[in-house]
Amino acid sequence: MKFELQPILENEIVKLIPLKEEDFETLFEVSSDPLVWEQHPNKDRYIREVFKNFFKGAMESKGAFLIYDNKTGKAIGSTRFYYPAETSNTIAIGYTFFARDHWGSTYNQAVKKMMLEYAFQFVDKVHFHIGSENIRSQKAIEKSGAVKIDEKEISYYGEKESKNYIYQIDKKRFFKK
Repeated sequence: MKFELQPILENEIVKLIPLKEEDFETLFEVSSDPLVWEQHPNKDRYIREVFKNFFKGAMESKGAFLIYDNKTGKAIGSTRFYYPAETSNTIAIGYTFFARDHWGSTYNQAVKKMMLEYAFQFVDKVHFHIGSENIRSQKAIEKSGAVKIDEKEISYYGEKESKNYIYQIDKKRFFKK
């Protein structure tokens, strides 16, 4: 069985649908809040021209999703699967963001749990690249059981390099919880 980067994934809280070109305006509306990006390496993604580059990278990745709130049917963010350069038998989950009204709730954990359960059908490790200043995302991924394994300068699609922490969750640890 082959790892499909864009399956439709759904649980009682959220639904992940493969991102399409026609989703630009919907996703830009979610991303146009400057506070969404204040801890990310590129703090200007709320600007339309900067977000266009982010969206182009998402489309070219062929692993990006639009996240929907199952209670309201409203688009609330995005995430993606991608292959990290570090190792084999590993997939990465990242580029995740949510509308502010969905912060600090069950949404991020629901998305990550569903994506991890899917990924571990195919790989033994999942990596997360998180900007060194993104304390909010670091704390969130640590709640999922991820462990920081490295620090690395990483260049996001069409953006300057920035210091990132690499977190890992392995299959055995995930299913022990």
